[in-house]
Amino acid sequence: MPPNSDGRDHPPDAHLDLSDTELDALHDLQLGIEHVHRAYGTLLEFHHQLGHAMDRVSDAEYELREAGHEEWADTIRDEHLPAGAISDQWTYELVEEFSAEFVTEIDEFETAVRDDLADGVGHVRERRQQRRIRERAVDDS
Repeated sequence: MPPNSDGRDHPPDAHLDLSDTELDALHDLQLGIEHVHRAYGTLLEFHHQLGHAMDRVSDAEYELREAGHEEWADTIRDEHLPAGAISDQWTYELVEEFSAEFVTEIDEFETAVRDDLADGVGHVRERRQQRRIRERAVDDS
């Protein structure tokens, strides 16, 4: 039996006895998980963009200091650079917390539901659709 994307072997027809409602639930849950991962990617992009922005602000601190504007440079150094992005948290902390808590927990939940309902098989609706399309192609030949 070939392994699925999770590396585990699953019966190829494990999803065939699911009701339409169960298929819908698994499909919506999996789509939700995919969007959580996309949101995580967006959070990473935010983290990187803000990091680049703060690098430029840091450059401005040195340039202001070089131009003789010590007070403005000190404000950047003392207030803006050490400040967190949200509630005094730096973006890396937000990324770590989101990944370690939310993403991990929702992934584990989805895996548990999929294991219980479909013997761990993913993309059950798509597998059923694929089977039907291929059967129709063979039937029409």
